[in-house]
Amino acid sequence: MRFSESWLREWVNPQISTDQLSHQLSMAGLEVDSVELAAPMFSGVVVGEIVEREKHPDADKLGVCQVDIGAEENLQIVCGASNAAAGMKVAVATVGAKLPGDFKIKKAKLRGVRSLGMICSASELGLAESSSGIMSLPADSELGQDFRDFMALDDALIEVDLTPDRGDCLSLAGIAREVSVINQADLCAPKIE
Repeated sequence: MRFSESWLREWVNPQISTDQLSHQLSMAGLEVDSVELAAPMFSGVVVGEIVEREKHPDADKLGVCQVDIGAEENLQIVCGASNAAAGMKVAVATVGAKLPGDFKIKKAKLRGVRSLGMICSASELGLAESSSGIMSLPADSELGQDFRDFMALDDALIEVDLTPDRGDCLSLAGIAREVSVINQADLCAPKIE
């Protein structure tokens, strides 16, 4: 069974680290097979909005976008995604950003047009194996917000190998009860209406 640590901590939140939590689960007979990051490490990516998109003067498949990231001035970004459109909220890697694969975003000129960042797809951020265009975010997304915070990506995924005799732990509620007992911590099941 695989679950999110942050989801477990909504139910029970003892003041212990992820490593200590994994050790406790293993010692309780719930062997932890793996602990992985929910998303690869990247930095310098924020929520932005494409304010305007024009055709690139020297390339048929490129567009020149004006992107608002909540700063004083909009960023001009050259983008090749066909689904990029004005009014779309997107993930924007700013100059200096580090993306998965040790890819660093720099000021660039693409076919003679200055580009000050990159509008990202899910695959470029390591969130999907492949993607057919840039990732569209909800319309109410806050401009300039750190993308990792917006998507709650600073989380761990814990995989537990359950034995047939531990049917009581075949759900997150069951694992939360176990963690609650081990740590003598309060169990706070979410209220469902």
